[in-house]
Amino acid sequence: MPDTQHLNAEIRDMLMDCGLFDTLQPGDFLAAAGYFSLTAVAQGQTLFSEGDAGTFMCILHRGVVSVRKTDGNGAQVEIATLRKGRAFGEMAVLDGERRSATCVAASDCQLLTLGKDALEKMLNEAPRIAARIIRALAVALSRRLRMQDGQRLAQQV
Repeated sequence: MPDTQHLNAEIRDMLMDCGLFDTLQPGDFLAAAGYFSLTAVAQGQTLFSEGDAGTFMCILHRGVVSVRKTDGNGAQVEIATLRKGRAFGEMAVLDGERRSATCVAASDCQLLTLGKDALEKMLNEAPRIAARIIRALAVALSRRLRMQDGQRLAQQV
């Protein structure tokens, strides 16, 4: 099997494994895999910084990622720790705005990445699959927002 096919099969398995894209049909995963890349990141490496242009999103396959925001004094404060299966960086890819936080590999990580250009290409070449992926990302973002709203409400009571 050529390397590209082997890599696509590996990416397909990771996409199926992450649980984020449960609405995709079994055959859709292999087609979608061709638009994603596999990236290894060493512990301590910054994936992207708050304020950067958002050119790609990630799905964490292995490892831990620290999400940090700059506070009023200019210090970096950890606001979340991400683990396997979690998508991040998707807001900037979807809305074209700058990165809202800094993400740093808290351990050696293996990531699936989807570039903004690759997402555009998928929208043109495989719109049905792209729509399902975008919908899955929107649902994940919506769940996160509802959880944050619930946490804020609990803190106010």
